[in-house]
Amino acid sequence: MRFLPDTATAPFCPSEVKGSVVVVDGASRFKTWLKFAGPGLLVSVGYMDPGNWATDIEAGSKYGYNLLFVVLLASLAAMLLQTLCVRLGLVAQKDLAELCRARYRPAVNRFLWIGAELAIIACDLAEVLGGALALHLLFGVSISTGIAITAFDTILILGLQGAGFRRVEAIVLGMVLTIAGCFAIELFLVKPDWSAVAIGFVPTLERLRSADALYLSIGILGATVMPHNLYLHSSIVQTRLAVKTDAGRRDAIRFCTFDTIVSLSLALLVNAAILILAASAFHGTGHDQVADIEDAYHLLDPIVGSTVAAVLFGIALLASGQSSTFTGTIAGQIVMEGFLDLKIPCWQRRLITRGLALLPAWAGVWYFGDGGIGKMLVLSQVVLSFQLPFAMWPLIRMSGDRALMGGFANGPVVRTVAWGLFGVISAANVWLVASVFS
Repeated sequence: MRFLPDTATAPFCPSEVKGSVVVVDGASRFKTWLKFAGPGLLVSVGYMDPGNWATDIEAGSKYGYNLLFVVLLASLAAMLLQTLCVRLGLVAQKDLAELCRARYRPAVNRFLWIGAELAIIACDLAEVLGGALALHLLFGVSISTGIAITAFDTILILGLQGAGFRRVEAIVLGMVLTIAGCFAIELFLVKPDWSAVAIGFVPTLERLRSADALYLSIGILGATVMPHNLYLHSSIVQTRLAVKTDAGRRDAIRFCTFDTIVSLSLALLVNAAILILAASAFHGTGHDQVADIEDAYHLLDPIVGSTVAAVLFGIALLASGQSSTFTGTIAGQIVMEGFLDLKIPCWQRRLITRGLALLPAWAGVWYFGDGGIGKMLVLSQVVLSFQLPFAMWPLIRMSGDRALMGGFANGPVVRTVAWGLFGVISAANVWLVASVFS
């Protein structure tokens, strides 16, 4: 297959980049996949944002490698849901939010839109707190000052106007590789028991017998599968303009699905690395009550015996928060345009989202003190958990609708697994929310 040039001057707001990466017949399959690669990467950063760190660190410090299989199963669930988004966006040529607006009553749409906005704000809150904590740990600034500094990432967003969607994908790739590289070095320093790691990936209900282990497992699930990513992915796959035939759509689905699986596999490795690091450095040395990111940072150097360990941890945390900034901005634009048919400049959308996240971040630090970041991160994950079923329901229904999808509708096996996953996640999230507020 051969390729036409990207529309490199297009801004990266969703409504203005559909079809901006043109794919036509003529080049090798590897080059074709490279052309399709990118949307899965933007989605994957939501699966390794600071909100995931607290649950992974606590699970590793308390239970060693025993809950690694939960990280694996949660990631597999995410892969299934995101591949449904790929199929829906490429075949229907509308994103999930647009389809909801076309099919549901205005009151239902407003409810779904408010829920999606709350999920985006909760995710941005985790990014603000993670970025502020990273700045505090690396440079010694106060948490409040760190929160203020994170407000200026809007300048970065403004600077990328007109940069092109592929350039945004390249920047995010750099940040993801930074996170992965930091944890690869961390694992080399702590020297995990790899045979125990392998056993930890084997699913067994025996390890969930205690209520606390079950609670942490549901927390990992809630922190892994992000509801706004379902709206995001169904839109950004449309940046690839493939041949508009059944064969062309089939190829596009195949390549974008592969992109999704590769990207989410990288997110799986990062999340597993966080848990393995906590298990090796803390659980294995008798520090089985480490639940906060800040505690983990301060304990790493003396336990590992290297001043590099904590610095790498802080750099990875900072990159994690900043990489999610891009996807949060794009997801916010998608849900607003899709549900409300309302278009505003991307920088205005960024200001709104970040402003709504800064207020609760400052209020939480004022009320709980600097040590309350862990509590606020958990609360942000509860909000995300509560919203997830409301995004899954229309996704599964529409991707299985033959009137909309034709021969690309979900088959009976995929439908059964998807609805079973909906039931399990809904029940788990109800239990998690009830446990937090009981």
